[in-house]
Amino acid sequence: MRDVLERLMGWWSAGQSVAVGTVVATFESAPRPPGAVMLVGPEGEAVGSVSGGCVEGAVYQLGEEILESGEPVLQRYGVSDESAFAVGLTCGGILDVFVERVDQASYPELGEVAADVAEGRPVAVATVVAHPDADRIGRRLVVRPVDQPTAGSLGSERADDAVADDARGLLAAGRTETLEYGRDGQRRGEGMRVFVSSYAPVPRLLVFGAIDFAAAVAKLGSFLGYRVTVCDARGVFATASRFPSAEVVVDWPHRYLAAEAEAGRIDARTVLCVLTHDPKFDVPLLEVALRLPEIAYVGAMGSRRTHDDRLKRLREAGLTEPELARLASPIGLDLGARTPEETAVSIAAEIIAVRWGGVGDRLSNQAGPIHHQHSHH
Repeated sequence: MRDVLERLMGWWSAGQSVAVGTVVATFESAPRPPGAVMLVGPEGEAVGSVSGGCVEGAVYQLGEEILESGEPVLQRYGVSDESAFAVGLTCGGILDVFVERVDQASYPELGEVAADVAEGRPVAVATVVAHPDADRIGRRLVVRPVDQPTAGSLGSERADDAVADDARGLLAAGRTETLEYGRDGQRRGEGMRVFVSSYAPVPRLLVFGAIDFAAAVAKLGSFLGYRVTVCDARGVFATASRFPSAEVVVDWPHRYLAAEAEAGRIDARTVLCVLTHDPKFDVPLLEVALRLPEIAYVGAMGSRRTHDDRLKRLREAGLTEPELARLASPIGLDLGARTPEETAVSIAAEIIAVRWGGVGDRLSNQAGPIHHQHSHH
């Protein structure tokens, strides 16, 4: 949604109606993830995509119909349909697309949601995409972190409470998915499907040690969608010109990390790469990092000998075995990497595997589906 929000807001602000098609669920190898959005504008403009080309034409037609009727529709596209080849979803995936008409009357909260997204404030939008009562379909609840009120309603207090609770959990992890409830928000049961779209701030990648490997890791990190910070105590190395894709901080690594954690800027999606391989930086930094209550990944670079020495020092500093087990060291997957760029790919590959529960083996050596269904944190 982020990629089309500006266009959507332009039409919404001008009081016009837009058809919004959102991928709310995918099965098998669908081309785009839940949350991918396509707009059909008031003059018939198509913006964004839901499938990378396979079903855009069909969603576009449906969008034009819904601009007229105003009735939301949940439509499934995939190889199980006779229409699969007509529609062209030949990749073997199945996707559910929810198409609704959006304007100031139907979505009065959009302005505030867009402001939150622009300012990097976490917000989630929960939309009823299936329900036995047709008038509940398309209702939405805007959910913000725990201490803040919700806006809108899904049609009952019970449903609002249950969904707000679950949506806050998804928001904390930065996850977007469809949840299933009984028709009035019962935990057990089915009938009400709610799509929760999370707009959490961009996840962070903190790179410690301004060496040549750091430049490659920073570049790849921003390519993967992280907000990258490079931190080193040595100002002569930590310069903006060496790290154009990152924010550069000159500070002692352990002091910087402790301050960021204290300020609430480290969360369960934050990734740390410790590339200093100098014990006077590494050990105090890893003492802080491995004791953080939530963090996605802590990797540290170095040879086997460096690793053994580092573990010895960390044990002497009082770290427990479960704390040490959180450390990915030596950092990266075994790709046989030699250059800084190749090493950065091996580190990025490990971060992706940890995030989604992959094993890092060659797909040609495995059987079964290629996408893992859930992340491991």
